[in-house]
Amino acid sequence: MSFQDLVVTLCCGYPFIMAIYWICGGLLYVFLRGRHEPRPEDPPTLPDYPGVSVLVPCHNEARQLAETFGALSRIKYPNFEVIAINDGSTDQTGAWLEALIPQMSNLRVVQLQSNQGKSTALNTGALAARHELLVCIDGDALLEPHALTWLVRRFQTDARIGGLTGNPRIRNHATLLGRLQVGEFSSIVGLIKRAQTVYGSLFTVSGVICAFRKRALQDAGWWSREALTDDVDVSWRMQLAGWRLAFEPKAICWILMPETLRGLWRQRVRWAEGGAAVMLKVLPLLPRQPRMLPAWINFVISTLWAYAMLIGFLLWVVIPSLMHFGLSLEALPPGFITYPRDWGQILAFTYLAQALTSAWIDERFEHGIFRSLFWLVWYPIAFWAAQALTSIVGVPRALWHMGSMRGTWVSPDRGIR
Repeated sequence: MSFQDLVVTLCCGYPFIMAIYWICGGLLYVFLRGRHEPRPEDPPTLPDYPGVSVLVPCHNEARQLAETFGALSRIKYPNFEVIAINDGSTDQTGAWLEALIPQMSNLRVVQLQSNQGKSTALNTGALAARHELLVCIDGDALLEPHALTWLVRRFQTDARIGGLTGNPRIRNHATLLGRLQVGEFSSIVGLIKRAQTVYGSLFTVSGVICAFRKRALQDAGWWSREALTDDVDVSWRMQLAGWRLAFEPKAICWILMPETLRGLWRQRVRWAEGGAAVMLKVLPLLPRQPRMLPAWINFVISTLWAYAMLIGFLLWVVIPSLMHFGLSLEALPPGFITYPRDWGQILAFTYLAQALTSAWIDERFEHGIFRSLFWLVWYPIAFWAAQALTSIVGVPRALWHMGSMRGTWVSPDRGIR
């Protein structure tokens, strides 16, 4: 196989194989767990209702807090507390939280004088928590009333589960980017997490809505202040410590996402850099848990695929474009430019199958999802392109910043509501 054929195979074959892989895993998840499950709004009665501590780290979240804590006040679970950690905010977040205490009897507020980072805020909240089960949400997350019940129920079904990832859904659709991300969290994120749960290892929980046992966090070493992506880092260390992670799709929360190209780019580069840094850090630890090796290998292949896409862009777009400006390419050997040919149609049908599968699975969790089918079909193309670009930038940055401290954080672009 020539180098050019290898580029074509990697560029087009990898997303095709992974789409089939996720589709099969998602359908298997439904077959094993979802066929006779009640709907999210109708949870079963639990054998008991252990205490739950909800941690809400906040940094300059004053605009979002009324919605977030309004949703928390509507939670239908008999035994939970809310711990808000104000991490050195420079707006009215601290004062707003203090004013809320008389209105919420189960609320406690921890005030950190300086911005020390989300990981430090979560560790502080965990130390202050009274209960063994911790649920962590972001400052813009609106929990559905029964979310805690579903998370606790899943913990009760398997003592080996140390952490759960909930089901984040996009609530801002004001722009094209917002509507595209509805497709991402359905046709990509939801399908991948179902499949990874079936296959035995999750790449990461969703930091915006996740839950942990305290003893599992203790075994994992809690949240690391050096981690750029705290959710990816703690997910891998917890699984390497012998605990399982799982996806609970009925634990729904509604979130805000960036709706500007600049905000989306900064978010995804941070994700790519943070994920790469974790993969480099855990490499020496993989012999402890060989079941994590497939997820690590997939990350390596996806990174190679990103650079193959860059080479493909040069071969199929840049070089032919130069020919129109009169640049002679006679010095190139015959067959130097190999085009994907029929791969476009194959991938289009694959994405359609992926979109239909994810819409069918997610319709019970987000009514009217089929109305977004157009965006579900097209988003995988945008998703793969964004993943390639951010990996190309993020991996070198992870290598460059390896070992550097990341003590502070900023609130991300929350989009347009």
